[in-house]
Amino acid sequence: MAALTPSYARALRLADYWATVYKRTWKGGVITSFVTPFFYVVAMGVLLGDYVTADPARLDGASSYLSFIAPGMVAAQAMTIAFSETTYPVMGMVKWQRIYHSMIASPLRVGEIVLAQIGFIVLRVAFSCAVFLAVLAPFGVFESVWGTLVALPVQMLLGLAFATPVFAFAAGLADESAFALVFRLGMIPLTLFSGTFFPIDNLGPVLEAVARVTPLWQGVHLTRMLVLGDVQWGWAAFHVAYLLALGAVGWFLTVRRLTRRLVT
Repeated sequence: MAALTPSYARALRLADYWATVYKRTWKGGVITSFVTPFFYVVAMGVLLGDYVTADPARLDGASSYLSFIAPGMVAAQAMTIAFSETTYPVMGMVKWQRIYHSMIASPLRVGEIVLAQIGFIVLRVAFSCAVFLAVLAPFGVFESVWGTLVALPVQMLLGLAFATPVFAFAAGLADESAFALVFRLGMIPLTLFSGTFFPIDNLGPVLEAVARVTPLWQGVHLTRMLVLGDVQWGWAAFHVAYLLALGAVGWFLTVRRLTRRLVT
């Protein structure tokens, strides 16, 4: 039980470690943080968007295809970062560099190690999605200033909801061979079929029902409502509760699996 209830003061001591990691790696991602959203908008929203004409009622209230896909791309970015930070990096710290073993040899407990790393991932999501939103803003795709500001912590919550379950999965693997399937059968289908690029009612009743229970659709729908300024509060409360619950379950599983890997 002690491993599941971390000391926040001890977890905060790992801030120096994660700050050093970011200081040494930020250059590899800062360019893509600006370039990727710009080219996504130009390719999918501006060029392809010129060929897409639809009633706003068919685009969840968005006035254009670009306005429709912009919040979906932001949410997909949060998911992508969560996947990338909790697959190979976790395997490296467990198996290749064995950094977790050195951490657990100190007074740190597993819950504190997980808390510090999840905090770092959530901050990475916040920075990247803030840049994404800033790049999208000049295109006039956001209709609510306050909603766009609130959308940023929503991306952090979405990142948490993906990071903890994937972290739990990676923490118990013997090797990295399963990660290819995680990306091909998990992340990519979620990006394509969770309302990012087209309304999920185009999938048909069965697949639409499946899409509605995916974490990414919860984040996409909530983000879209916020930036379009058309919030349905019942749906919004459900989305937040869903993502919080998924993050909490993932946290519990992560600490248990990593404890088994490192301590028992």
